[in-house]
Parts: sequence; C-alpha cells; structure tokens
Amino acid sequence: MRPTACLALIALLAACSNAGGLSAPAGGVYAPGPSGAPDVDGLIVGHRLMAANQPELALAAYGRAAGLRGPDIDTLSAMGSANLRLGRLGQAERLLRRAIEADESFAPAWNNLGVVLMETGRTAEAAESFRRAFALVNGSDAMVRDNLRRALAKRDGALYGPDQETQEFQLVRRGSGQYAILSAL
Repeated sequence: MRPTACLALIALLAACSNAGGLSAPAGGVYAPGPSGAPDVDGLIVGHRLMAANQPELALAAYGRAAGLRGPDIDTLSAMGSANLRLGRLGQAERLLRRAIEADESFAPAWNNLGVVLMETGRTAEAAESFRRAFALVNGSDAMVRDNLRRALAKRDGALYGPDQETQEFQLVRRGSGQYAILSAL
C-alpha cells in the first residue's frame, strides 16, 4: 500500500471514530438516550401535552421524568395535575399531598389540591388549601384568587342554606348618592 493511501485510510478511520462527536454527551440540557439520540425532559413534554389536552400522554411523560429524576415536587405535582384532569381524584389527591409534603411552599400543588377537594365536596378544606396557595403567591395569581373566592362563597353559602344561595339582589338608589342593597323578592 502506498503511503498516501495509508494516510487517506487513517484519516477516514479517524473521521468515523467516536472521539467526542455529536453523539457524545455534551453536558447540555439533553441526556443521551438508549439509541444515542438525546432525550427531552419529560416534564417539558408532559406540560406541552397537558396544554394540548392530552393528559393520558402527559401522565406517561411525567412518569418517565419521575423515573429519571425521582419523585420530586415537580413530578409529583405534575402527575397529580394529570390525574386530576383525567378525573382520577383519589390518585390526584394522594400525589398532590405527597408533593406538598416534599415542599409546602409550592403554590400550584396547594391550588390543585384545592380543586380536588372542591370536586369531592370538601369545601372548607378546599378553601383552606386555596388560602395557602393565595398566600404563597401574595395574591398575584388571578386564578388562585378566583378559586379562593368561589370556595369561600360556596363554603359560606352552605352555612346559610340553599335559599340564600339562589336569592337575587338588586342595587337601589336612595336619595342623592346613597345606595341600599335590597332583596328582589
């Protein structure tokens, strides 16, 4: 074999070797998968699937993330939310309570637990869960604020009975600049 042919063969073999090319881990966001292709973060995939109204697929993605990361606050809360969307209230409650045990300062888990509790008829406990979420976000989240308002109204309405809930009110003007709220019977 001629020397130039040997050099060409060595160069070709060196180019084909796995010496830290694209398939080597680069320490970036993606970890190499079993086939050498990068895996995407299961939480991101799950969040996108939830946004696309695919909770069953999202739950599977969250499960994969939990398998890689372990059952942390993010994966537990995400799996609880997916189960809530699927109507699996018992599973959702267990996962969300585990998430709260892992981190009591995670407002989304408190809010979603409140939703589960409202769905299961435990209004007073739901109001407390929403109150905690509201305090954690300093009242800045409109959805949490609305959930708290509805839970308190439902809880307080239950104290007065069904007649008070369905009663309509109207605003009536009295004199100049004085208003009274009267029952519209």
